[in-house]
Amino acid sequence: MSSNSTADNLCAPGDTICVIRVYEQEVIIVPTLLLLFFLGTLLAVCLLRYCPERRRARSTAPQPSQNQHPYQRSSHRHTQRNSRRQDLQGIDAPPGLNALEHEELPMTVQPIQQNVRPTLAAVPQTATARQHAAFNQVTALPLSFCAKTDNSVHLYRARMDSRDVVLRVLKETADSSEKQHFLGFASFLSGLGPHPFLPALVGVVSAQSPLVMAVEELQHRDLLGFLWRCRQDNSGGESPCDLTEKRIFTMAGQVASALDYLHTQRCTHGNVAACSILVGGDLTAKLWGLGPAYRRRTQAGSPGELEDMELRKWQAPEVLARRAVTQSSDVWSFGILLFEMVTLGDPPFAQLMASELLQYLQRGKTLKRPATCSNSLFAIIRSCCQWSPQQRLSMSELIRKLHAGEKSANGRTVIRVPEPLDMEKYLREAGYGEAYNYAVL
Repeated sequence: MSSNSTADNLCAPGDTICVIRVYEQEVIIVPTLLLLFFLGTLLAVCLLRYCPERRRARSTAPQPSQNQHPYQRSSHRHTQRNSRRQDLQGIDAPPGLNALEHEELPMTVQPIQQNVRPTLAAVPQTATARQHAAFNQVTALPLSFCAKTDNSVHLYRARMDSRDVVLRVLKETADSSEKQHFLGFASFLSGLGPHPFLPALVGVVSAQSPLVMAVEELQHRDLLGFLWRCRQDNSGGESPCDLTEKRIFTMAGQVASALDYLHTQRCTHGNVAACSILVGGDLTAKLWGLGPAYRRRTQAGSPGELEDMELRKWQAPEVLARRAVTQSSDVWSFGILLFEMVTLGDPPFAQLMASELLQYLQRGKTLKRPATCSNSLFAIIRSCCQWSPQQRLSMSELIRKLHAGEKSANGRTVIRVPEPLDMEKYLREAGYGEAYNYAVL
């Protein structure tokens, strides 16, 4: 009311300009000041939010100095060069372009504490270089029956420091849990330590993407494929595929030595089979296939995980009955491995379905002696594959028997199996699923 009366007193009726002047402060000046204050506040918030982080990033970025070692300065330039190469994704570069041909990657094997669940921190993100070398001749590793595809990992073969290696490369699309698993598995392998009959973990690239695990490559790859090639080799001359019973005792003794070492590290393998053995150019056998052992250690897997296992015919009766995998069940599987070796890759219990095996064993039946197997070797197989875990050979007894058998075994007669490999028949008799993807190489 007072405002209206003021305007009526000061302004003549109908004088609009006069009325605007009376209300100028309330209608124009105050809203304008409020708008300017709002814009100033918004600008200050933006400056506080973004500018300090940019300054901090510039201040913490490592700058090369004249006092640095030449390698440190080259590493700095290498990092800057990588930041500009967004078009290349390391080993996943376009076909025909070897992105790692001239790049140095920090390689390190990180130790872990025993009996500690591996975590992402177990392989530090700031890797210290154990050795620096360039991957070259990087090519995709051909898949075989035993080299299964993994949704999160690429497999490559390469040369590093004049030696052949297999690269397990985590895909760029991997999520945090897959990265955790990848680095945890690398840490687990590193923690097992070196052994002459375990493939050497050459190094782990953990400080930059892509994450890479480098493991020594063995010339003949998996033992099962090697046995199948021996079966198909009918040349009659000296050949790396010529297996004698003496050689089987030697290779089996090497695998048993590695298995015994794992047991001393409180690691149960649980996956002993020809697919889990790698063979070198000099026919040295090395035990691999440690993925299930790592999963059991980190995830406390229950015996119910047998539902997802394809190697049921290699498992001990107690494992088929959904009890835990033990060192004694590894001994049972080792007996099945000996059967595979002496038959040049035949599946065990071929006449049975995997679902019938436990009932078959409950009736006191076991493997039949192959025609190519001597009595002394078959006696060891039977001692490994006893129904009661307490009646099976201990690892020390097994190694002693293998060494004794090696001394007296036939080293001249080459084992031959006349029947050619029928893959469809093998898949059916070994108990694999029909959709298994394979290629014999």
